[in-house]
Amino acid sequence: MLDLRRLILICEFARRGSIAATASSLGYSASAVSQQLAALEREAGAALLDRTSRSAELTDAGWRLVDHAQRILAMVESAESDLSAHTATPSGRVVVTAFPTAAVAFAPALARSLRRHRELSLRLRQSRSGRGMREVESGEVDIALIDDWWGRVRRDTSVRTFPLLVDPLVLVVPRRHPMADPEVPIDLAALREEPWMATPEGEPSRTAVDRLLAAAGGAAPVAWEFEGLGTILSLVARGIGIAAVPALALAAGVRGVAVRDLPGEPIERHVYAVARESSVHRPSVAATLRAIHVAARFLVTDLGHLRGHRDDDDPDRGPPRRSPPDGAGGAPL
Repeated sequence: MLDLRRLILICEFARRGSIAATASSLGYSASAVSQQLAALEREAGAALLDRTSRSAELTDAGWRLVDHAQRILAMVESAESDLSAHTATPSGRVVVTAFPTAAVAFAPALARSLRRHRELSLRLRQSRSGRGMREVESGEVDIALIDDWWGRVRRDTSVRTFPLLVDPLVLVVPRRHPMADPEVPIDLAALREEPWMATPEGEPSRTAVDRLLAAAGGAAPVAWEFEGLGTILSLVARGIGIAAVPALALAAGVRGVAVRDLPGEPIERHVYAVARESSVHRPSVAATLRAIHVAARFLVTDLGHLRGHRDDDDPDRGPPRRSPPDGAGGAPL
């Protein structure tokens, strides 16, 4: 009989590519991983790894077993979800990963909506854009919030995708900038020589900014590059430069800036929640997905209020904020 824990281990080895990386991911020692994989080979009656003094890789039999193991583990999770669905009480831990701006934006509403489920605990962590789908598929997390700038989100029968919101690129300028006035039309050509700030090259939001500036006739190379949209927004508030950022980055609240819609064809990303098909009916996952969906609706409303907002009438006033009422997480997804 094949041990389920060892099947999880060989799937993780297939994802990580080495015993050391597998051990690091699962919190085991390398020798323990090696011993467990050797035990799995004895159970399977076949050589699953081709070992050398420096490395190990899966044999053809190993890859076939990984394929079977992934289906077996999905069926086990589906069975657990079906049984727990009849309890109707969300409980246990749900692990959610999100790209950084989504983690900051969704966290307050999620915590408020889920706190009524006293037996449910939430772990919300951040991951780089592009990793969330893989982490859901691998079982590392239950739910991921992912973004898609170019309409390339991958559809998979093992993963369910839930559309949440459309997040447009917006112009952010210091509150005393001439174009902070909502009555002044935005002229990107006139802004070409301004000190633009952006994330480093290769980041999805930077690619969107480069696309924006190219459409406006190009601009001088971005001299100011910073990791983190929050850092960029704080520098704009201090009058150091201007930026184009996804509207969702404003959800944390930044004083001293004006937010303007950009002219022309919108440049935007779509934000989704994704979860394994085998887990979506588990009460804890279903409750968290409902809370995420409700939080997205409130974020859309709040960010709509911010666009065109000039924060200079009351320096102590933050952006308009609303939180879902207690129990909002029970709304249908």
